[in-house]
Amino acid sequence: MTELIALLSTGKGTWSDVAKIIKSQSWEKVLIITNEFGKDFRAEKAEVLVTDFSMPITELKNNMHALLKNKIVGLEVAVHMISGTGKEHAALLAAILSLGTGIRLVAIENEQFIDL
Repeated sequence: MTELIALLSTGKGTWSDVAKIIKSQSWEKVLIITNEFGKDFRAEKAEVLVTDFSMPITELKNNMHALLKNKIVGLEVAVHMISGTGKEHAALLAAILSLGTGIRLVAIENEQFIDL
């Protein structure tokens, strides 16, 4: 089983996509990276980690790194980034890679799970 890290940003438009990716597989663990806007997001097996997306990108990456450290047990994680901005995506990828963890990008397309 794989662990899932999903970015959940401001605006509820992509929340359904995040919920669908969570339900699409039997994830070992689900970590949601969000801001104050998304802190109330709930899904089965999901742990919500809150940060401030308005930080400069280096600080955001370091904060995400600290939030994820000791939470990932596998050598690889599935990453869902449909929600969010380029800055948030870059900070998340940099944080995960700096932990020495490999990534698989995943999404939902036409109601189907896809490995990109």
